Amino acid sequence: MSDEKMSFFSHLEELRRRILISLVAIGIGFALTFNYSETLLRYLKRPLTTDLVFSRTYPFLRSTPRPGPPLDLIFLAPAEAFWMHMKIAFVAGLMLVLPVVLYQIWKFVAPGLLPHEKRYALPFVVLATVFFIVGLLFCFYFVLPFALNFLLTYKTENLKPMISIGNYVDFTTKFLLAFGLVFELPLVIGIAAKMGLVTPQFLSKNRKYAILINFTIAAILTPTPDVFNQTLMALPMCLLYEIGILAARILVKKPAITSQEATEGV
Repeated sequence: MSDEKMSFFSHLEELRRRILISLVAIGIGFALTFNYSETLLRYLKRPLTTDLVFSRTYPFLRSTPRPGPPLDLIFLAPAEAFWMHMKIAFVAGLMLVLPVVLYQIWKFVAPGLLPHEKRYALPFVVLATVFFIVGLLFCFYFVLPFALNFLLTYKTENLKPMISIGNYVDFTTKFLLAFGLVFELPLVIGIAAKMGLVTPQFLSKNRKYAILINFTIAAILTPTPDVFNQTLMALPMCLLYEIGILAARILVKKPAITSQEATEGV
């Protein structure tokens, strides 16, 4: 009984240590990014002031200034602008030290892994960071311009948009973080397949249920209740699910045929 208690408390101590290291890293990231919060806000406003335009000639996809007078953000409370700069710096700091946080997560779960599974620490941290950044870039350059253009132009001919900085920062950061997490789907599926929790055949057979789950998750994660923005998230999730199946097929090795099975087959 004492060994079990010691084991339980040692796990709690390890969890506390990993959380503390992650919080210190996030604090350092916040300190580094706070001085650049104004610059980050200007970049964050880019989807609000530009449209994504497709063309038949190179470069096929380009950003153009949105027609009409520029749309400025306002703040409705004395401390709103200050807290939004704090939030921007916090989110940017979290993204800056994301590899450190992911490594701490891996170190916490590593004692429960087999020796040959522990060597995947570096690939896990690198791939998780890359997928998260790709999700952020995809959302920032493709999804947000479409979403904002739809929301600001749909039946608003007789209305004038006045968007507060608090609402805008909340809207964009939720979108960005949601897509960053969603783009981890192929990695999660690949790890689950490698650990034997799922098989490529199982994933392919239950594709229709995965599509339903993807749309349900998109409805929960998107900050607006409209079907348009939910679809903008659900469709990439379906594509990422297919990429996850492909990753599972690559990572899961087929069992070797023994001589006895070969003889029986003959």
